Amino acid sequence: MLTATRHIPTVADLSADPVTHHYDDTVAPAGLTNNLGTVRVDHDLTAITAVQFPPVSQGLAATAVAFVDGRIFRSYGVPVTHEWRPDRVVRRAALDGLDLETTTVAVPGTTAVAIDVRVRNTGSEDRTVEVMLSLASRVVAHDGPWLAAESPDARNEASVDGSRLVFTDAAETAWSVQGVDVPATARLSGVAPTSEQFSIGVGGMGRGGDVTVAMEVAAGGSARFGYVQAVGGSREAAVGVFDAVAADVPGAVRAAEVYWNAQLEASVTPGNTEFSGHLPLLETQSDALRRLYWWGILGILYFRRDYEGNVLGRSYDTLMPNYWGTTTFLWDFSLSSVTHALLDPAAMKRQLSHWISRDTHTLFGTSSLTGDPVGQWYSVNDYAMTRLVRDYVRFTGDHGFLDESPASERTVLDHLRLWARAWQGLRRSSKLADYGEIENLLECVSSYTHEVASFNAANVWNLRVTADVLEHRGDRAGAGELRSEADALVEAVLELYLPGEGFFAAGQPDGTRLPVRHCYDFNIVGTSIADDLDDQTRREMVAFFRRELQTPEWMRALSPWDPDASYSVRPDHQWNGAYTAWPADAARALVALGRPDVALDWLPGLARTANQGPPGQAHFVEEAQPLLGGGARKAPPQLPYINDWACSSSGAYVALVIESLFGAEPGLDGLADADGCVAALDPSAVLRGLRVGDRLVDVHADGRVVDRP
Repeated sequence: MLTATRHIPTVADLSADPVTHHYDDTVAPAGLTNNLGTVRVDHDLTAITAVQFPPVSQGLAATAVAFVDGRIFRSYGVPVTHEWRPDRVVRRAALDGLDLETTTVAVPGTTAVAIDVRVRNTGSEDRTVEVMLSLASRVVAHDGPWLAAESPDARNEASVDGSRLVFTDAAETAWSVQGVDVPATARLSGVAPTSEQFSIGVGGMGRGGDVTVAMEVAAGGSARFGYVQAVGGSREAAVGVFDAVAADVPGAVRAAEVYWNAQLEASVTPGNTEFSGHLPLLETQSDALRRLYWWGILGILYFRRDYEGNVLGRSYDTLMPNYWGTTTFLWDFSLSSVTHALLDPAAMKRQLSHWISRDTHTLFGTSSLTGDPVGQWYSVNDYAMTRLVRDYVRFTGDHGFLDESPASERTVLDHLRLWARAWQGLRRSSKLADYGEIENLLECVSSYTHEVASFNAANVWNLRVTADVLEHRGDRAGAGELRSEADALVEAVLELYLPGEGFFAAGQPDGTRLPVRHCYDFNIVGTSIADDLDDQTRREMVAFFRRELQTPEWMRALSPWDPDASYSVRPDHQWNGAYTAWPADAARALVALGRPDVALDWLPGLARTANQGPPGQAHFVEEAQPLLGGGARKAPPQLPYINDWACSSSGAYVALVIESLFGAEPGLDGLADADGCVAALDPSAVLRGLRVGDRLVDVHADGRVVDRP
């Protein structure tokens, strides 16, 4: 825990709670990154999956599966305890007379993963312990965007090189070198390669060969060895990385700790050398507030990608370690908009300019490998782009960005105007925009389609935001026209509200209205048009949220009283859990709807969920899966849940703290004062060094905004 005088955490402070499980329990396997690539750390004692350092990938191929004394470790049936923290995952297990511990790291500055393996003899006699690692690889260097959820892979040929195995694809575009740092026996499996017509997911992940270490361990003594997997675009590159890391695996473990402590410190340090900006440093006596704030920061730090060949130089991925590597989703990026604008505005500006140069009505994200579009259109895109541009400009003070033309004669301001009115082209026979089917919206809620309240309310907000920009530039007539359109549209949005119920209906193409008890309407209506709602509607919306969506440690995305709760069990948008940003945005909506007390009372429970590493793509509510260490359990990646271990929209928790709880919401002219509610939680709380334009200010819980010298 942090002390009252040390406000910047170390990796030890951000450790996840230890999780003890058997190999196939419903526990999401953790991930690691060194900002060049990622790896999944599996439930086995040593196994790792999906080692990828773009452009080299191997899909979800697993390797380094452990055998102890000739028997696959998993078959012993003993539980394994995982302890994640930003720099490492420690796995522990006990067999008869043996304590086994492994420490896995993504080695800083390299395209390698290392595992330090230690065995202690707890018996009274000396013994020989054999540890064999079954090795596999499907590396490939894909020359285009990774357009599927799983990263690309290919059949590899394996060869023995001393005490290690070397793998490569048929074209020799990618190489994987795997082995240990002590004398060992390496051999090929002898299994004939499987036909590529056969689904490896059905029959297994394949075997290239294995490496065996025989350790003489005295009674009461211990022994160790290190495993390394290095990848590269050539044999020479991969072997060079392997040799450098294998020369000092314990040193690689220490280097990871140093690296991640430096990232945490840099993230809140003005003038640091890691990021083009910084976040304010939170000083507070509230453990819950501190934990949620750093939970949000950590989630963003974990998605920075600086690999060689990144078309943007630096990007921020959206999911890890299982799905959509090298893809930045527009929706998720916008949910962390404030965090990106403060922490790394230069990278944010490049990303925004890149998106503006593409047709954002034809994609849900772009690839950092090529810059090409990925996926189908998401209905959120006009709202997301407006939000991103607004947050970038008001926090950086870079008003000149509005006059830039990233791809054509149209300026960024021209695009704001287009996004503000794009909804008009989506109307059918009503005044509202039709946002299409589930593939454009929430994917696993079949009733949340067409004329939804959320994005139509967001259109009102888009019009008003663009009007503010026009008025700031002296175009009062243009601003007045947009505001008049917004006022007319908001009346149509409110016709979707079901009086006395607290939720909204979705207008259908046949003119009917289908009631939908989903949190997304609560979140977006609450954060975008709260001032347009009468007091009774506000009270009813909050009552609905507390009655049907809120849980002590998390929330349901869809009410279990909604008939569509039978449609899917994906917990990001259904009754059994919620996507990671929804609690943060729901808390912001509660504040905007006049019930900050409900939001503040909820924080300790949400903070208990910040106990499993960075925020997951979704967490289960307790009725669906038991709590894990007192927190809402992360959803796992396998079917039918298909949710990843971490998601970059975690920055929504940073925005919750800065803008809603502290009330530090700068406009286009900067920040005059703050009007928050955090004093009810901690009257001594301060945000130190918030950057607004050219100013650095301290924001106090009592609303004072004090310039720093």
